[in-house]
Amino acid sequence: MQANTIDEVLTTLEAVIEESITTNNRAGYFAALYHKVTYQVKLGIKNGEFEDGARMEQLDVMFANRYLAAYEQWKNNIKPTGSWDIAFTTVGKRRALVLQHLLLGINAHINLDLGVAAVQALNGGPLPNIQKDFAAINSIIASLTYEVMNEITRVSPLLSLMGLHATNYNAIIIQFSIANARDGAWCFAEDLYSKQGAVFNSCITDRDKTITKLAEGLVSAKGILRFTLWLIHLFEWKKPSRVIKALYTYKKKDFSKMDIEASSKVVANKKVVPNPA
Repeated sequence: MQANTIDEVLTTLEAVIEESITTNNRAGYFAALYHKVTYQVKLGIKNGEFEDGARMEQLDVMFANRYLAAYEQWKNNIKPTGSWDIAFTTVGKRRALVLQHLLLGINAHINLDLGVAAVQALNGGPLPNIQKDFAAINSIIASLTYEVMNEITRVSPLLSLMGLHATNYNAIIIQFSIANARDGAWCFAEDLYSKQGAVFNSCITDRDKTITKLAEGLVSAKGILRFTLWLIHLFEWKKPSRVIKALYTYKKKDFSKMDIEASSKVVANKKVVPNPA
């Protein structure tokens, strides 16, 4: 399932989505969200929004391939990284909210995979070279993710009840904010950049352990919070294929002037600079 171009990434994601719709597999939730992000990155490259379009495509492909590799491992009963393992294991749990499924995917992919992909895409070049493009791709992720989160209320009409819990669970949700995840991913990339060989791999393993704990906190609930999540789930759409179709609203279309202008506005209005600390 490994891709070589951004078009191959899109095609592979479409295959995952279509298969998930056919089999009613909740793994299609995150795949549908990720497809939107990848398409917008493609538009950005087409419109010259990044400092180095070729390098950005390489980053996007390396980034996507970590998800595709984890998905393929899971499909073949091979355990992926801990953070992805929890995300895919939760796919089989009927009571997990749609929001939980999406956040588990975001957690594994941004908090772990993005930092690794950023370092690998440099091919030994200076890390600051990719900082602006790193910020740009995160701007796209942020704009589309929040857009999708707002649309989830149609699928999960009682989701606002989550706001009743101002502490504990919501504190974990805050850690999944795109801003925090972005800054954490960049700091991880800075740390990983200085490592080589076995130490490089050990750094990724240690990071995964930390991100896995965040995932565990996201899927666990006790007391009144557990009841609230059950109540929210009670009124959620139950058929995975229907949810996937609602999230997968994008349809293939050519690069029109309108598409490119829309993509430009996303980056222009969502400028984000990674925390260099």
